[in-house]
Amino acid sequence: MYNKNDIIDIEITGLTSEGEGIGRSDGFPFFVKGAIPGDVIRAGITKLKKTYAYARLIELLKPSGDRCEPLCPAFGRCGGCRLMHMKYEAQAKYKEEKIIDTLSRIGGMDREKLEELNEGFISAVSPLRYRNKAQYPFGKDKNGDIVFGFFESRSHRIVPCGDCLLGGVEDGKLLLLLKDWMEENGIEPYDEQSGKGFIRHALIRRSRENGDMMLCLVINGKKLPAADALIERLAGIPSVKSVMISINTKNTNVIMGEECRLIWGEPGIRDSLRLLDGKDFSEISGVKREFFISPLSFYQVNPEQTERLYATAVSYAGLSGNETVWDLYCGIGTISLMMAANAKEVIGVEIVPQAIADAKENARFNGVKNVRFIVGAAEEVVTDESLPRPQVVVVDPPRKGCDRICLDTILKLSPDRIVYVSCDPATLARDLSILRSGGYELKRFRGCDMFAQSHHVETVCLLSNRKPDTKVRIDVDLEDYYRIKDSKKNQN
Repeated sequence: MYNKNDIIDIEITGLTSEGEGIGRSDGFPFFVKGAIPGDVIRAGITKLKKTYAYARLIELLKPSGDRCEPLCPAFGRCGGCRLMHMKYEAQAKYKEEKIIDTLSRIGGMDREKLEELNEGFISAVSPLRYRNKAQYPFGKDKNGDIVFGFFESRSHRIVPCGDCLLGGVEDGKLLLLLKDWMEENGIEPYDEQSGKGFIRHALIRRSRENGDMMLCLVINGKKLPAADALIERLAGIPSVKSVMISINTKNTNVIMGEECRLIWGEPGIRDSLRLLDGKDFSEISGVKREFFISPLSFYQVNPEQTERLYATAVSYAGLSGNETVWDLYCGIGTISLMMAANAKEVIGVEIVPQAIADAKENARFNGVKNVRFIVGAAEEVVTDESLPRPQVVVVDPPRKGCDRICLDTILKLSPDRIVYVSCDPATLARDLSILRSGGYELKRFRGCDMFAQSHHVETVCLLSNRKPDTKVRIDVDLEDYYRIKDSKKNQN
């Protein structure tokens, strides 16, 4: 029997869904942060459970052939890039396997069948410097100096990071400018424990199209002090086009406040996405959509991979120009406007009024007339008998997946095809099991690496409606999904 603080030597044979190494000693599984398959390590046990344990990496006895030197000095402390110590080709292989394993283990699908339906992984074009958005918390270190960076994994301790290698090269310069302005004007960073202080976060967004940047300061107050001094400095940076504040005076982990105010420049920035061919990702001439982006807009953080992701979704929709498409969770209309190029009509549904307002403006700006955007929950909108029934339904939900009511609504609509875009394989597996129980069959899918260096992965799936007399009942035990360690419990 093992005890806490025991030292063990183990070989790492796999990774958890969160990127931790998995090794076994006498058949007992250990999860080790910072270890990757192929490593032989010496580890110290930190926490024991009945069926598994955690350990810390003490010594690397034999490094894996897939191991590399991480480029970022904050690696291992910052909670973002959990896989930067793994060669990129191995990262892509892990993520593709993660999708298949999760759909099989949680979704109850046959693994051999899944491997047949898998159309290949879409690896990242740029594994570094791909993010067009980052949110940097501000605070103080133990010496009382102002710091900015990212939160340490599973904590709110700030790991200083002056140049994130996933973000733009100008981010660090902008953050140093903010720090100098704060120090010169006596503006304190926010302290979560006391609730005092002023600057909580700096949100930076960037346009790939023209390099324009937006700065939004999240503040613990109603008005930004020394705003003129800050604007005078920012005006000297040609790429900064918009400066806003987000008011958040609540004691909460939610970053953005409910109210945003423009204090200088434009109310947002614009970016564009090209429509690509779904097979070879070559550009379809003349089909490009521009989008207005505000601080609260949902817009994918990796534009190069977004184009490949959306090209796959459009290809899966199988549009001939005669179909009505419903885009649920449509946000600011990114997927809707892409689908509109090949559809008879697209109806976007979103419960957030501001997102629908932005979607309508994006349609107007792009001259797209065969789209409609409706504010409301999908289950309420579907009862409007004046709306045409869809042949295709597209969903791109948040990480928590679709609400059960939304899934029931899709089944009620009974489209010919469902295109599901997912950012979490576990919730995708759960939702696919429900849709399959309702008469749909998974026809094909692809993984897409939107977040290189991290453990996150996107998936695009195509489901087809079976004939009514061939609908089957699929009984899947989803209890594992709701356990905190669901993805680790049955890992090998």
